[in-house]
Amino acid sequence: MSMLSFERKYRVRGGTLLGGDLFDFWVGPFYVGFFGVTTIFFAVLGTALIIWDAALGPTWNIWQISIDPPPLKYGLGFAPLKEGGIWQLVTICALGAFGSWALRQAEIARKLGMGLHIPFAFSFAIFAYFTLVVIRPVMLGAWAHGFPYGIITHLDWVSDTGYQYAAFHYNPAHMIAITFFFTTVLALALHGALILSATNPAKGERVKTPEHENTYFRDTIGYSIGTLGIHRLGLFLALNAGFWSAITMIISGPLWVDPWPDWWEVWRNLPIWNWN
Repeated sequence: MSMLSFERKYRVRGGTLLGGDLFDFWVGPFYVGFFGVTTIFFAVLGTALIIWDAALGPTWNIWQISIDPPPLKYGLGFAPLKEGGIWQLVTICALGAFGSWALRQAEIARKLGMGLHIPFAFSFAIFAYFTLVVIRPVMLGAWAHGFPYGIITHLDWVSDTGYQYAAFHYNPAHMIAITFFFTTVLALALHGALILSATNPAKGERVKTPEHENTYFRDTIGYSIGTLGIHRLGLFLALNAGFWSAITMIISGPLWVDPWPDWWEVWRNLPIWNWN
């Protein structure tokens, strides 16, 4: 109940990016807004298109249903609905829903007087998706290079794309992305464990303060980034993980077509190794 009384203070008009007061209201705990309406529109339409494509056959098995991109022969043009056109429409709806959701997040942040860190962070996830279904296919000259919307077919696409370049983990951008993913997990696991250990003391002991938390890491590794710093670091690591994942796909195909292990021959052929 205390949270509800707190929320009333901020449930005021204003802060909208588009639409003014038209949709500037709440339904229960959910803020609507103009971009909330567009999010619902695109999400419902996209879901309906997926169900329609599934109804066209050949199966209702959720593991095997797949909305496939157009064949290569259509290039970057519009394809008939039953030959990838539905995939194109679903992709437009997905981008519309994701973009609307980010803008709705921005409106809520403006109402609360917060920074735009959340929509900024979410935009990196949108960028990763946009890379796979728009940027990379456009650079390769055909929508066929986008991934299919299906459980098994999507996994097959990931596997096939990796094997297409022999050993995908030799991709230098992939190495950077994986490093950021692992470091994100490490940093936030340490942070979460520290918070739990400080706020769940043994019976009869008091809850520990941030001073205890900082001291723990100073005694362990000689430095503590601090309570605010760890969240900034976590955001930096997580955003870089998503960003370099997108770069991994942008350079695979459009900029590099050979097996990725061959890329490292550049290193082996540097003049510094030729001592004779």
